This record gives sequence, structure tokens and C-alpha cells, in this order.
Amino acid sequence: MKRAIMSSGGSFKVQPPTYGKLITILSIDGGGIRGIIAATVLEYLESQLQELDGEDARLADYFDIIAGTSTGGLVMAMLTTPNKEKCPLFAAKDTKPFYLEHGPKIFPLKKMVLFGSIMKTLKSLIGPKYNGKYLHQVIEEKLGETPLHETLTNVVIPTFDIKNLHPTIFSTFEAREKPLMDARLSDICISTSAAPTYLPAHYFRTQDKDGNFHEFNLVDGGVAANNPALVATSQVTKQIMTGNPNFFPIKPIDYGRFLVISIGTGSAKVEQKYNAKIASKWGILGWLHNGGSTPIVDVFTQASGDMVDFHISIAFQALHSEENYLRIQDDTLTGTDSSVDIATKENMDKLVEIGTTLLKKPVSRVNLHTGLFEQCKNGGTNEETLKRFSKLLSEEKRLRDSNSPHTNKSSE
Repeated sequence: MKRAIMSSGGSFKVQPPTYGKLITILSIDGGGIRGIIAATVLEYLESQLQELDGEDARLADYFDIIAGTSTGGLVMAMLTTPNKEKCPLFAAKDTKPFYLEHGPKIFPLKKMVLFGSIMKTLKSLIGPKYNGKYLHQVIEEKLGETPLHETLTNVVIPTFDIKNLHPTIFSTFEAREKPLMDARLSDICISTSAAPTYLPAHYFRTQDKDGNFHEFNLVDGGVAANNPALVATSQVTKQIMTGNPNFFPIKPIDYGRFLVISIGTGSAKVEQKYNAKIASKWGILGWLHNGGSTPIVDVFTQASGDMVDFHISIAFQALHSEENYLRIQDDTLTGTDSSVDIATKENMDKLVEIGTTLLKKPVSRVNLHTGLFEQCKNGGTNEETLKRFSKLLSEEKRLRDSNSPHTNKSSE
């Protein structure tokens, strides 16, 4: 007999970790149109939960925190924003069609003659490559006026304040405590997706009940944390340290109880398209444009992502909890596959294929010396490991539901 996921009233709110054994975290990298890769992996993960717990199962019902940067922030919002029935706006299987439908309009490809190409290149040097109008329209249409605190589970979204030059981290934890941080999800998603040179920075204000205002001048969260997994674990640590009763009141903090799934969007490391000889000749223009890519953006997004993976990999290995950390990433992309903005049907179909193939690949962990992913001994495939994690997530949810005095469970 399968447990009905939905409680009375239609809420998908997950019971807090204090009623269970684990703290569960899902993290989704930035990567523009390559979000299709992550969407493909997430669809598989949710399908496994549905096999265990019924077709109403949704990712938001199993994770204490879902973190997302840039395109990952948009996926996170689709998975956690409530619709009128207080259920997730999108099932995981619906995120991939979202990219396939809207990607070509977010990143329009225009065929130009030589003069037009020259003008486009000159324009990209004095302004963003895309005006962002369609992206803003779609995000506002889908997310509406939903404020941050109404997400169906806790979320974390990194952005970067270009005026004050520091990261601005949006989280439901802080939104509940500080009304001026309780921004509209649409504004937050537009901000975390505002990749320098590609899309314009985003300005907005929030206001509290006393009439106080706070200004935000934000760009892509990938500037600070393209892989937001570490930001998410830090948010949990902060909640434990400040005595949030929803988390284990255990000190020192037991990181062995963390279960983390970190989904990447692919990289072109293996291609090694840059080197010191080439880069030594670059000035401002070279760092901004080389061979159809933007090296400076590639550098800071890859660097921040790898530093996070280095840290979490070492921490979990030191705690003998490496089986509770899964990083799914493909660093073998080449050519247009590695682009963040080539949204042709051919390339998007290829990204779907890459995501599907990635599930069949062996579980890998980053080599701290080479930076490349290497196969884990006896680790199985990503697909097999996601099945194992799905069982852990389902068991954890059942435990919390049985221990919580607030759960109104039903069976089918």
C-alpha cells in the first residue's frame, strides 16, 4: 500500500528534520540553456520517488532545502512555487519542456550578414548580449507575485550585489525573519540569472509594513556561487547554531546526518580551450570574447563551482559520510554543447541526450589535483545511486510523518 503524499489541504510542506534522522539538501548549478541537463536528471529522480510513493510525489516534499543559482534558481522556483492548489507549479518532468519551448526566445539566434555580425559584436561590447525582456516576461508570468516565504520548502538562491560588491543570499529562513528580504520570487530569479555580458543587471526594491525600503542592484549568483550546495549547507548550520527547533539541537553539528544531491549543468574542462600562452595576450576584449565564448565568465563560474565540490567532497570523506554526498556532473562537453546560450533545437536535443547519458555514467568525484571527475570504485552509476537516494528520501519522509504530531496522513 502506497502512502498518499498530499496531506489534507493539499500542502506539500515537508516535515522538519527534528522528526527524522537526516537533513536533506538538493542543489542545482547555474549554466544557462544547459539547465536542460539538470532538468533531465531531476525528472529521473522524481520518477523514482513516484514509483515508491505514488504519482503525486514531488521533489519539494522530500528536501529540507532546495538551492539554485542562475538557471538552477529558475528550476528551483518552478519546483517549489505553489499553484492555486498549494502544489508545486511544475513537476520535474515539466521543467525540460519549459526550456525547449522558451529557450529559443530567451536566447534568440539571428542570422546576419557580415556587417550585421560586426555590429552585433560591437553592441555586445557596450551592452549585454540579450535584453532579457522575454525572460523577465516569462518569469513574471509563471511566478507572479509569490513572495519568497511562500515556497513549499526552504530555498536558497545566491545573487551578487554589484553596487555594494558582496553576495546577497536569499533564503526562506531569512525571509521569515527579515521582511525586507522577502522579495518576489520573480525578482530573485531574474537577478540570479543576470549573467554579466549576457543579460542586464536587475534593480528592485522591497518594503516592510513600517514603510522602510531596501534597494537591490543584483547580477548572476554564479559570480559568488555557481554551485550553491555549500551555501545551502551553511544555511542549515546557521539554523542549528541559532537554535531553530526544526533542526537537530546537537552540538557539535553532526554533518554525518546531511544527505546532499548536487546537480551540475556540465562543463568543457576536457576541451582545454584556453591556455596561458593564449590568455597572456588578452586584454579587456580578449577576456570578454574569445572564440564565441566569454573566458572571464567561464573562469569565475567554474572556479566557484569547483571550490564548493572540493570542500564538500573533503568534508564528507573526513566524516566517513561520502555515501551521503552525490555530485552529478559532466565535464566532457565540447563545442556548442558547452555554450550557455545556444538554444537551437539541435543543441537543446543534444543537451537532453547528454543528461540521459549522464544518468548511465558511473558515479564520479572530483580529483583534487587535476580538477577532473574520476570514477568511484564500486560506486555504480548515477542512475543506480539516485535510486538508492530515492529510497533514503522516502524512508526519511515516512519516519518524519510517523513521528510528527502535525501530519495528517492518509493511505491509498
